[in-house]
Amino acid sequence: MSSLRVSLLALPLCLAACTTAPPPKPAPNPDALWGVIQRDCVGTDAPRGSCLAVSTAPQRRDVLVKDTHGDYQFLLMPLDKVAGIESPHLLQAGTPNYFAAAWQARAYTERALGQPLPRDVASLALNSAHGRSQNQLHIHVDCLRADIRDQLQAMQPAIGPTWQPLPQPLRGHVYQARRLDGETLTADPIRLLADDLAAPGEMGRWSLVVVGQGDDARAPGFVLLATQADADAGHQASGEELQDHACAVLTGASEALDGVR
Repeated sequence: MSSLRVSLLALPLCLAACTTAPPPKPAPNPDALWGVIQRDCVGTDAPRGSCLAVSTAPQRRDVLVKDTHGDYQFLLMPLDKVAGIESPHLLQAGTPNYFAAAWQARAYTERALGQPLPRDVASLALNSAHGRSQNQLHIHVDCLRADIRDQLQAMQPAIGPTWQPLPQPLRGHVYQARRLDGETLTADPIRLLADDLAAPGEMGRWSLVVVGQGDDARAPGFVLLATQADADAGHQASGEELQDHACAVLTGASEALDGVR
C-alpha cells in the first residue's frame, strides 16, 4: 500500500482527533473562600497566609483577605459562615455592617497603590447569588472603572436620597442609585436595599455597589448602586463589573482588569 493511500486513510481519524473540543474547565469550588478563612484566619496564630486582618469584636466579626485577582483588590468577609447577599442573617438585629468595615479596608488598596485613593475612585461590590462563584459573602474592595466614574459624575443631578433608575445604563445594565450622606457608612447599604427596593425573598437577585463621593467642594457621602439579575437578558447582576482591578484611573494601566466574581 502506498504511503499516500495510508495518509488518506488516516486523514479522517486525524481530523476527528484534531477537531475534538478540549474538556471544559472544572467549576470553581464554591467553598474555596470559606476554606481560606478556616485555613488562614482562624486559630491562635491568625492572621496568616493570605489573611491580613481578623476582627472578633461583636459588632465586626470579619476578616480581610488579599484577592489573587489584581494587585489592589481585597475581600472583606464575615468570620462566620454567611452564604451571600440573600442570607436572612444580614437583616437580623445585631448583624455587623459589613460594608462599613469594607469601607475602612480601602486603606489596604491605597497602601498597595502607594498613593492616595480618592473617595470617588474607592468602591465596594457585592455580587448577587446568580453572579458569583463563591458561597461565602465577600465584598470586593478596589478601584472604580474610569468610565463609570465619569458617568456617575455626569449623572450626579439625577442621584437623590431615594432609589431611582439611573438615566443611563452602566456597562449595558440598568442600575438603581441613591445618595447617602456622611463621612462613613453609618447606615447599612444591605438593609437600605432590603427596606426600600428588593422584594421579600428576592435579595439574592440583587447586586450592590458603594462608591465614595465628596472629594470636591461637596459634603462627603456615597452613591449606592443596585442592579437586579435578569435571566432573559443574560444579566447575572455582578456589580463587580463596575470595578477595575488594574486601577487604570490611577496607575495608567492600558486597560481595565475585570473581575471574576
